[in-house]
Amino acid sequence: MKKERLTIEDRMLIEQLIKLNYKQVDIAKVIDVESSTISRELKNRRCISPSKLLECDKTKKFPFVCNGCCSRTNCKKRKYYYNYKKAHQNYKYLLSNSRRGIDMTLDELDYWNDFFKDKIKDKNQPILHIFNELNFPKSIQTFYSYVHKGYFSNINDEMLARSYSYKPRKRTEEDAKTIRNDSVIRNGRKMEDFYQYLKEHPNASIVEMDTVIGKFEDKKCILTLYFRNSKLMLMFLINKYKPSEVEKVFNKLKEKLTIEVFKEMFEVILTDNGWEFSKPNELEINSSTGEKIINIFYTEPYSSWQKGGIERNHEFIRYIIPKGISFDNLTKKNVIDMMNHINNVQRKSLEYKTPYQIFLKKYGEDISKQLHLKQIPKDEVNLSYKLLRK
Repeated sequence: MKKERLTIEDRMLIEQLIKLNYKQVDIAKVIDVESSTISRELKNRRCISPSKLLECDKTKKFPFVCNGCCSRTNCKKRKYYYNYKKAHQNYKYLLSNSRRGIDMTLDELDYWNDFFKDKIKDKNQPILHIFNELNFPKSIQTFYSYVHKGYFSNINDEMLARSYSYKPRKRTEEDAKTIRNDSVIRNGRKMEDFYQYLKEHPNASIVEMDTVIGKFEDKKCILTLYFRNSKLMLMFLINKYKPSEVEKVFNKLKEKLTIEVFKEMFEVILTDNGWEFSKPNELEINSSTGEKIINIFYTEPYSSWQKGGIERNHEFIRYIIPKGISFDNLTKKNVIDMMNHINNVQRKSLEYKTPYQIFLKKYGEDISKQLHLKQIPKDEVNLSYKLLRK
C-alpha cells in the first residue's frame, strides 16, 4: 500500500536523489509513493532565491529545482532549491494550522476523509451526485472550503470539478478543417433558421451533436449526441474528421430505431461547423424514400455556448479521460461503459434524477436497450480512468 504522508527521512532521501539526478518514477519507487506525490512535494515546498531574474525553463518541469543542475553555479536565472528541513517545517506548519477552527471532531474528519476518498479520488464522482441524500453536516460551499484548506488529506482541489478554470486553446494552422461561414452548406441551417423553426415547432425534440478528441494526432474520436429534454448523451467511437463515419452512425440508428422513432427523437439537431458534419443531406434524408425526416442546424463560428448543454456534459468525459490522453486505444465497450456511467450521474436540474431515468420514462426500455443504455447503481457510478480497465 502506498504511503499517504512523507516523513522527514523521506524528504531527506528526496533531496539526496535529486542531487544525483534520479528520475521522478525511480524516486517514487524508492520511497513507495505515487509519482505525482514527488512532483507536488518539489513544486509546493521548494525555496526560491530572492531575485528579480528571469525564470529558467528547466524549473518548469521535473525536478522543478536546481539542486542537481550542473550549471547552477554560473547560471544568471532565478534559482529554486529543495531543502528537506525547510520542507518538513512547512509541512508541519500547514498540518497544524489547517486543522484550526474546523467545526468537526477528529473521528468525524477521519470518517468523511475515507468516505470522500472512495467517492471522489477512487471513483471521480461529481459533488452534486454525492451530496444528494448525504448526511454531510456542512454545505457544499463549506466542503469546498475544507478541501481548499487541507482538512481532508485524501483529496485536494485538483480533484474537484470547476475548482480551476482554463484558458481557451488558441487555434493554429494545424487545426482541423471546418465549414466556412459563407458555405452553401449553411444556407437555411443557420441559427436564425434554428430559432425560426423552434418558433413554429415549440415542442420539437432538440439534440446537440459534437465530437470529442484526445490527442490531435489521434485517428479516432468520440461522436456525442445530447438530448436537451433529458440531458442524456449517446456516445460512439468513430474515425476522426470523416463525414462518412457520422453517416454510418446515423444509418445504424435509423435501422435500430425504425424511421418513425428516429424522426421523433432526432427532429432537430444542432451542431458546430466541424468538417465531419459537412454533409447534412446524407443525415437528414431517408435514402429509401428521399424524404427529409430531420433538420440539422449549425451554430455560429466560435460560439460553443449556443450548444452549451453538450459542452458541459463533455466535462464528464474529461473526468475519465483527461485532455491529452489518446483515444486510439479505446474500444466500443470502453465508450459504452463511459456513456452509461455518465448518464447515471444525478443532476440537480433534474431534481436529482439521472438522465437515464428521464430518458427511460420517455422512450421506454426497448429503445434504451437498442441504444446500449442501462442503469448503474448510484454507489457504483465511476468517473475515473479505472473504469476503462475493467
